[in-house]
This record gives sequence, structure tokens and C-alpha cells, in this order.
Amino acid sequence: MTPLYDIALSMLLPNKMRKQLALVAQFGSAEEAWHHLKEEGMTEALERAKRELEWINQHDIRVWTHSDADYPFRLAQCIDRPTVLYGKGNLNLSEGHFVSIVGTRRATERGKELTTKFVHELHEQVEQVTIVSGGAYGIDIAAHRAAMDCGMQTIIVPAHGLDRIYPTQHRQDAIRALTHGGILTEFPSSTEPLAGFFLQRNRIVAGLADAVVVVESRIRGGSLSTAHMACGYDRELFSFPGRPNDESSAGCNRLIQTNKAYLINNAEDMIRAMGWQTRTQPKQGRQTRMLELYEELSAAQRELLQILQPADDGLHINQLVMQTEREYSEVSSDLMMLELQELVQSLPGGFYRVRY
Repeated sequence: MTPLYDIALSMLLPNKMRKQLALVAQFGSAEEAWHHLKEEGMTEALERAKRELEWINQHDIRVWTHSDADYPFRLAQCIDRPTVLYGKGNLNLSEGHFVSIVGTRRATERGKELTTKFVHELHEQVEQVTIVSGGAYGIDIAAHRAAMDCGMQTIIVPAHGLDRIYPTQHRQDAIRALTHGGILTEFPSSTEPLAGFFLQRNRIVAGLADAVVVVESRIRGGSLSTAHMACGYDRELFSFPGRPNDESSAGCNRLIQTNKAYLINNAEDMIRAMGWQTRTQPKQGRQTRMLELYEELSAAQRELLQILQPADDGLHINQLVMQTEREYSEVSSDLMMLELQELVQSLPGGFYRVRY
């Protein structure tokens, strides 16, 4: 199905994601919603959308609408999620672990070294981790470069359309990222990187992640907005501490002081807090334990275990709801029962896995 009307609706009602979502929910599709609308500028918006669709087809751009089955499920949990996403590259938006790394553009050498070391440690200890950031100067680009150097997937989330790169000094990094993940944005082509768009894109950086890590941030740093969004989305937030008189880490220290972020010194601290399987962690005799209680479980609970058993790093409850085609409340109730029997372990961010 063509995303023409989804694009048109997003152009007609920019910055009104909740209204767009409500309209589609009310009428069943963006096209039906469009035909019931009586807003100024509809003709112009539709013409812009048609031109955008032509540009997308010419430049091998991938489009996700919020109603697509493969729309990134982490973002789907966010009430103000983008209704349309544009991506270029070899993008996997759901599988594995997603870690967003943010920080000041005026990063110190210590901050850049912490970022690089953290990413390398993640790669060494955990399989299939994607690094997400905004492609800006400082901590952002250090995270992207470290990920690509390790052969990890990285996703750049810019505050503009895919027909340009900002800052221009990172053009080669963006080109390189196309084969190590790619670039993802909610902004159509010709969108300039205006100041307000950086805050808007930060919710994608926060919502796309399982965990958000703040490396360096001043007391009023822009990355703090991403941190607060992460808390609002129920994402786990981590921060590297700085010296008490260090202005570049004052924001990080405040996040830790106010109990918004976990203090970490390395990747292992975050991995332990998230409960992620490491490359060297042995799998224990979980099958024996399940077989002992298998006959006592309901058919629905057995199905959940069968789905979870191959997933060493767990699955999100929304994924379980989709795979079982059951109501959220029913799946949640069965997961709770499996937790009480110590067959399933609850992980941060709404993930579950078979208990080891």
C-alpha cells in the first residue's frame, strides 16, 4: 500500500503526532482520514507528498508508517511516535539490543575516550548491539565511529531530511554508516536542520533504545532532553559520573544525584543492570526446570515459554502479544504467573526471557 496519504497527513499536521494517530485510529487508515478532513492547505500538502514519493522512489529510500507491521516496536510504544519514518541504508530497527549514546557537542578527550571504550566493551561482551545517536559533533559522532570500527550496526538520527548531511564535516561518516546500519529520520527531503527539529528528533533517539547512556552533558545540555524523554518512555537511563567541578559532566552528575540515571563506570555495569546475556555466560539447565512444571501450565503459558525459549536476550511483551495474537492483559497475566514459578525473568523496559 502506498504511504502517500500518511506522508500527506504528516505534512499537513506537523508536530501534531497524537492528532495524526488519533485520526488514523478513528477512520482506519490515513487515506480514509484524509477524505474526512477539512483543513486548510490540504491540496498543497498532497502535492508535496506526491513529489516526496517520487523522490523516495528515485533515491532508494525506505518508508515506514506507524501502522506497518515492521514499524520499530520500541518506537511503537511511544505516545508521540513519528507517523512516518524515512530510512536509507541496511537498517534493522527491531532485532537485538539498542543502546542510544548521547552527550555534549563540546566533548572532552576523556568523554570521547569513554564513549569509544564503552562501545568496544559492549561489542566484546554482548551479541547484536545497535548504537543509536544523532550524528552531531562530540559524543554522538564518537559513538557512531566506534560502532562502525567494531563492525556494529549504528543508526544516525538527524534533525533534517535525507537529502543533506549536517554537519557537513560528517558526510563521510554518514556514507560509511549506510553499510553499517544507516540513517533514519521523520523529516521529508528539503527539511533544513532548524533549531526546534533537534529537540523533536531526540524522542526518536530515546524511543528507539532499550537503554540510553549519557556520557558528558553540561547542566543545560541538549542531551538532557533525550535523557528526560527516555525516562518518560520507561527506558533505562545510565550516566557516567564526572568530577564535582567539571562543567562538561554537571548534567550527568545531576541525573545521578536525582536518581534519574544509574551510575556506570563501564559497559559491564550497564549489561549487568539490563540483565543481558553475555558472550561468555553459560546456558544452564533451564529445560529441565521447565519440563518439571510443563504439565501444570496452561496451554497459553506453554506457548509463551516456547516462544521465549530460543530468545536468550528476551522478547518485549509487545512482541509476545503480536506472536500469540492475544490481548495484552492476558499475556501480562500469564507472564506474571510464569515469573512466580521462577520460569520467566522480567527485564528492564518490558522485556522477558526464560530464567536461567
